[in-house]
Amino acid sequence: MFLSYNLVMDRVILHCDMNNFYASVELLEHPELKDLPVAISGSQEARHGIILAKNQIAKSYGVVTAETIWQAKRKCPELILLPPHHEKYSHFSKKINEIYLRYTDLVEPFSIDESWLDVTGSRRLFGSGKEIADSIRETVYRELGLTLSAGVSFNKIFAKMGSEYKKPFAATEISRENYKEILWPMAARELFFVGRATAEKLNSLGIYTIGDIANSREDALYTALGKHGIQLFKYANGLDDSPVCKFGEREPIKSIGNGWTLPHNLTERDEVLSAVTSLSETVAARLRKHQLKAFGIKVDIKDPNFVTISRQKQLDNPTNLTLTIKKAAIELIEAQWGLKDTCRPIRLITITGINLVPEDEEFQFSFFHSDKDEKSNETMERTMDQIRKKFGKNSISFGKSSLR
Repeated sequence: MFLSYNLVMDRVILHCDMNNFYASVELLEHPELKDLPVAISGSQEARHGIILAKNQIAKSYGVVTAETIWQAKRKCPELILLPPHHEKYSHFSKKINEIYLRYTDLVEPFSIDESWLDVTGSRRLFGSGKEIADSIRETVYRELGLTLSAGVSFNKIFAKMGSEYKKPFAATEISRENYKEILWPMAARELFFVGRATAEKLNSLGIYTIGDIANSREDALYTALGKHGIQLFKYANGLDDSPVCKFGEREPIKSIGNGWTLPHNLTERDEVLSAVTSLSETVAARLRKHQLKAFGIKVDIKDPNFVTISRQKQLDNPTNLTLTIKKAAIELIEAQWGLKDTCRPIRLITITGINLVPEDEEFQFSFFHSDKDEKSNETMERTMDQIRKKFGKNSISFGKSSLR
């Protein structure tokens, strides 16, 4: 008797996704609210007061993450708003991953409330993939009072989609035998990594379901979407073979950025410079923290009509210094947006360091590059890092770095 290759070689991957994570953590301290519609929101006074999370009851009213508070209140006038406590969410995220690590060391966090687990080698100790998923769900609920949904499959993409398939507090197994039945009838938009614009493009080609993607010609998808089209074809056909990283061993960081949705539209040059300075400081500090430098800078600007313009430039030399990042960002904004005493309204600015390299890698500097100035600025900014570490992140900054 011969065993099939797939049967021998298939992995068992879980994707564990906490249910209504922020809201569930907050309700641990407010059990009296558990049967009421509750949402976690930003400031109700500032314009960036949006819904960050909601419980299942609020969700039943149509409240969705990222909508404004007034929109949510219009759907659910009785909605109870609680402020966020990110330190608590980080604490529980750590505890949850510690539970996962009892089953396998191949635990790859995807976000603060989601992780992939490769439990292929854990089955002799803990049972089948579905049994492990159920054991994890029960343990997290018993020890932390929180619920999660889990997907079980032979690859990461289908495991992720399994955790989304049935909520809350459920486990869904998507196997080689049933994935066509479960996933292929779903809308193309439901496939992992298919965004709104991609879904619209697919629909314009007569591709409406995940099954349509799977049965399309690869060359047609490549013509329409480039490499992303080939990736979606593989995902729809269960051909994802990406590994689950060992806990603490993440894939190399490809970019580091920071963005703000502003409390009010920026129309004055000084306001824009203040925002750019502060964002550049954060990006530079994060680059230094990860011992990286950026060979390129990207700026994204969104106007009040939610139209986004993205521009980027390559630097002559890699950097992790605020002043260099700020200079490049301002040049991009001036070239694309116009930055006189006043400018067109800006709702959101994001600055990102791209094309990253290790900071200790040797490079041939430009003829016009002043190594002396670079060393002086680096010494100054690393000293500022130490001051912030000791006295807090707001203890020292460059001029024009706070929004007024």
